[in-house]
Amino acid sequence: MHFQHCITSAILLAASCSSLTFAEENHQSPFIEPSEISFETRAFWIRHANDALRYLTPSPCPFEAFGTVIVNHSSTPPDSPHGAMVCIGANAIVTGNPTLHGEIAAINNCSAVLQSDPYHLSAQEALAAFADLSLYTNAEPCAMCATAIRWAGFKELIYGTGEERLESLGWQTVGIRSREVLERSRDLSSRTRSVGSVLSNETDPYFAWQFNPMAPCPQGCLREGHVCFGQETG
Repeated sequence: MHFQHCITSAILLAASCSSLTFAEENHQSPFIEPSEISFETRAFWIRHANDALRYLTPSPCPFEAFGTVIVNHSSTPPDSPHGAMVCIGANAIVTGNPTLHGEIAAINNCSAVLQSDPYHLSAQEALAAFADLSLYTNAEPCAMCATAIRWAGFKELIYGTGEERLESLGWQTVGIRSREVLERSRDLSSRTRSVGSVLSNETDPYFAWQFNPMAPCPQGCLREGHVCFGQETG
């Protein structure tokens, strides 16, 4: 199945990050302030969220073009000064599961990755590890995904295209913004910082063509009628 392919791909992509370190379960690591992470780093990972589509979907411009990457900024391998990627995910509702938005798919993938090579964390340790991680997604999470992000206890949520922009492009939403979910969940023991509209000039094109036949396709894709295809398959 497609989602099984997502898990396998995520494990392979994360396998090179064996130097990652996570806080102990009862350790509260210092919260990363925005000034400590450069825009260059933010942009680097938002672009990787876009790239997740190329790795995990048949086309670099799928209709549900929502991609996610989960990153550990407390670990900086020599070959990755922007932090270490743990896993990726892409919207996989084509499998028949309507909850498999990009963020949910990535969280599921991370749960599998953290309990596999090279980490071998226990289930409890894997749950605790999310507190050290940042979730990057190319579009603002819906209320369901934002709630999952809060229950997971992510340190940060960083997104590209905002939900208001998605609505203006024709996408339906439930009308509950991620910031409202974060504000209303302040009683949870964890805290999640939100950074929005990062590199939206590059993420917007992934969501602009689906309901507008005049909109250009994302980079690397060509239009055929009302559909954008990857250049290698179009």
